Amino acid sequence: MENIVQIVVDGRTIAAPEGVPLLQAMLDAGIDVPHYCYHPKLSIDGSCRLCAVKIEGMPKLQIACNTQVRAGMLVHTDDEEAAQTRRGVLELLLLNHPLDCPICDKAGECWLQNYSVRFGSRRGRSVMPRRKLGKRLDIGERMLLDQERCILCRRCVRFCREITKTGELLIFNRGHRSVLDIGDSRLDNPYSMCTADICPVGALETRDFHHRLRVWFFTQTASVCPGCSNGCNIMVDECYGQIWRLFPRRNDAVNDTWMCDSGRLGYRFVNRPRLRHPLINESGAPSAATWSEALERAAGGLIRVRDTWGGSAIGALISPHLTTEENFRFGELLRALGAEKLAMAVPRGAADNFLIKAEKAANARGVRELGLVSGEDDGLNSLLQSVRAGRIKALYVCGEDLLRVIGAEQTAALLQPLEFVAVQTLRQIPEYARAAVAFPATSFAEKNGVFVNHAGRAQRIAVAVDPPPGWMSDGEIFTQLLNRIESRAERFSPEAVWSQIAAGNPRFAGLSLDRLGTLGAPLVDPENIGPQTVHTAPS
Repeated sequence: MENIVQIVVDGRTIAAPEGVPLLQAMLDAGIDVPHYCYHPKLSIDGSCRLCAVKIEGMPKLQIACNTQVRAGMLVHTDDEEAAQTRRGVLELLLLNHPLDCPICDKAGECWLQNYSVRFGSRRGRSVMPRRKLGKRLDIGERMLLDQERCILCRRCVRFCREITKTGELLIFNRGHRSVLDIGDSRLDNPYSMCTADICPVGALETRDFHHRLRVWFFTQTASVCPGCSNGCNIMVDECYGQIWRLFPRRNDAVNDTWMCDSGRLGYRFVNRPRLRHPLINESGAPSAATWSEALERAAGGLIRVRDTWGGSAIGALISPHLTTEENFRFGELLRALGAEKLAMAVPRGAADNFLIKAEKAANARGVRELGLVSGEDDGLNSLLQSVRAGRIKALYVCGEDLLRVIGAEQTAALLQPLEFVAVQTLRQIPEYARAAVAFPATSFAEKNGVFVNHAGRAQRIAVAVDPPPGWMSDGEIFTQLLNRIESRAERFSPEAVWSQIAAGNPRFAGLSLDRLGTLGAPLVDPENIGPQTVHTAPS
């Protein structure tokens, strides 16, 4: 159990666990102490010396990152000696650092740039030429290295040694000849792009973002990575109506401060050409239709099959990429039709024992918790057998996962004999060409809602890119179909639907959207329902 003690920093009393790094305690309390080499998820290095502070009773300045909190400490961050030390550190760093901020991708979020303005000198005293080292070195499939910009904080070295345990990056030579470089292997581990995140300057850059856009143009939105069932917390950078990059957002309960390269590059499908209007197939070839025409055609086809063969003749493939609220409304639609064969196709792929999970979908657990599917294969084989046996006459397919699971050829053959097919998809797919109706789907970046990760943690996503005017979200499509089948007049509201879920499902009981906050919360154990923790973003 943590022993909470009190310390005084610049005349302000703060509480912190005894034994934690003094720097972290001050940062958690909102005290801005400059630092380079320290990172909360890496070992202490103590090499930059920028976090030096005055502690009463100590004969000289102490670096706050390598000093443990103890009761009664009296700390001064604004001491003149500490300020002079910071200026000296920055002057030494700038002796050899190139003055190339105008062409550096890190400009606008560079710690050296920011600290130089705040603490540095207005003039340089050295007339010696800056040392020349490697520029834009090819060190990996996804990474570039600029050795001249490196300030030797060794964050990247510790990351490769302690987090990925691959050890590609090393510091060679000693003293003023020290240089960062790769060792025996290139920087190609599955988390290599995290080194650009933790680099406080522009030494390590991702090829994906190199010389693309200035960071001050971005609108940033907190969200969740859709790449696999881990649900890593991310920030989405948007500008000009498209996504330019994803990077990890700290959540100690999910991904610490990391994310894999595959998930980081998983935004590209949002920017690619997409299906942007409904399609109706009346003469053997899909043609553009209005939303109203497509909804009428889909509702009429589903009702016709139900009235002719009964609800048991209708099947559905539920998407693990849709939000919990959207799938809840889809479930209501399917119950109104009397559909019995519901299944989910979840693509699977490579996994590791860190963050990458085998299920390549963000909300498969959410679909299961709603009770829409069951069985080891989420009802997929049973549905496929019913279709092949002719017991299913109409099929509503959400997403493209069926192609990834059983293959394109089998998907086309499966849909061929059906009386009626409706699909909801991000792009126009040849295998879906015979579908009577195709609705354009919405990506994770264009909607609000909740994903539930593999561990049962509910986490919110938010709109980062505005969909086109007049657009209809996945949840609204389900709602409009339900309105036509049951003569309702509802609109889809993720907030209202989430309240329904929380009120009717004991696993979601008490989990309001406000309670989920920015970091989410675990689903409730129905046998042990008690006070839930409110999660707020860490410093």
